[in-house]
Amino acid sequence: MAADPIAARRRGRVRPMERGDIAAVAKLFNCIFRKNEAEGSQELNRYLETVTFSSPLYTPENGSIVHENAEGEIDSAVLSVPMQLRVGEGTLTARLLCAFMAKGKSGALGAAHLARTFRAKHQDFCFSDNASPRSADHWEAGGGNILPIQSLEWRRVFRPFTSSLQRLFVAVPALRKLPLRIVALPLDRLARWLLPSFKPAAAPGYRVEPAGYEEFREYADTVLKRFYLRPAWSAGEFSWLIGLARQNITCGTLSCRKVLDPKGETAGFVLYFGEANGIARVLNLICPQGREQEVVEQVCAFFDAEGYCDARGMAQPFLMKAIMRQRQLTFRHSGYFCMVSRHSEIVDAALSGDMYIGGLASESWSNLLVAF
Repeated sequence: MAADPIAARRRGRVRPMERGDIAAVAKLFNCIFRKNEAEGSQELNRYLETVTFSSPLYTPENGSIVHENAEGEIDSAVLSVPMQLRVGEGTLTARLLCAFMAKGKSGALGAAHLARTFRAKHQDFCFSDNASPRSADHWEAGGGNILPIQSLEWRRVFRPFTSSLQRLFVAVPALRKLPLRIVALPLDRLARWLLPSFKPAAAPGYRVEPAGYEEFREYADTVLKRFYLRPAWSAGEFSWLIGLARQNITCGTLSCRKVLDPKGETAGFVLYFGEANGIARVLNLICPQGREQEVVEQVCAFFDAEGYCDARGMAQPFLMKAIMRQRQLTFRHSGYFCMVSRHSEIVDAALSGDMYIGGLASESWSNLLVAF
């Protein structure tokens, strides 16, 4: 029996996102994530175009997708960023999915059509580290998995009153204009005197020094080989990601540091956003197996000495024992880490913790999370 073209039009269609769709997707983004019907700003439009079309790995097949309703309007979309991963001795191009958005009844239907596109049987590897509960349901319905540990954010507090102010500023941004930090500073000094656990102990003989991004990339290429699934970070892709991350000034300045052991040899690297007198947001912390505790200790001591109020980062299985040795530590659910793959060996590696993901190999660098 021939397909009914009228019924097909009523259902709408799923197709790759094109550059001409950016204005419509930006408006949809504002509607869903900013709760207003405004057109996207020029800055948002430019950023969306950069993120969705300028990756050196981009092809229409691994790019973002949209759903058009019967009137030809885009009512739902999923932004996709291609990322190359190493799988054992091979490589594949994964898809980082972010900003899953749908508007109205037709958008809900469109979201279901989009979700079917990303079923496990169709994908080598797709993932998201910031999925909402509803999006996570779509992932599981499509044969995906939720990784509980990677769905958490760890927080190590150094200055408790300033740290509390930072959370308050997120809830009520207008309060940033008030001189509340003047009150928090002496209270922090008192808290650190009464409870020395707010001051992390450095690893004996270790130190932290500035490092270059390319130095980090070359080190990661060696030290991350212990994971079956890991970012490939070619020079071109890594440079592109660093360029985008450096635009994320809302989170602070992007910095790279290396940790040296008592012999002066490199024991690890940390890539992070730092706000002056604010938060250190860890993107990537890497080290050889067996060095996790000393590297975490030294990095936390460094952040404290730099005057940050707290440090935060994605929880990862290989770091959990070292992180949990820190005092004044909490964990917070930050969004579901979801993944799908048609390859059983990739699923097994992810579920068993034989995977390095996060930071530049996730959505944490994106300006979409905080600026727009």
